[in-house]
Amino acid sequence: MNMLGIRQPEIYGHTSYEDLKAMIQKEADSLGVRVSFAQSNHEGALVDDIQQCYFNKADGIIINPGAYTHTSIAILDAVKAVGIPTVEVHISDPDSRDDFRHTSYIRAACAATIRGHGLPGYLEALHFLCGK
Repeated sequence: MNMLGIRQPEIYGHTSYEDLKAMIQKEADSLGVRVSFAQSNHEGALVDDIQQCYFNKADGIIINPGAYTHTSIAILDAVKAVGIPTVEVHISDPDSRDDFRHTSYIRAACAATIRGHGLPGYLEALHFLCGK
């Protein structure tokens, strides 16, 4: 996510991660909800962030696990452990890409998956978690 706007713009677009955060924050403000952001390229740090959501009493998690979608049982187990409604979001549609991208481990623990809707998919996830 830190390379958003740089990595494969033909797939992910030219919007930066900071721009995405601002877009989500603006929508959260309009919904009257509080959001926080975490980003890491390290699986263990992502597990730590998910677990911290439990201790922070988060009402929901929106996650784009990137390539860890297809490899990480640790992230799946972390989401299961915290029991917080979680929405898996992908900017592109992994199911229409390489065969290895068709498997999502985390999906089994998610209340919803939004894929292929571009950056607005994050806003859809926010609305889903808010019951809108």
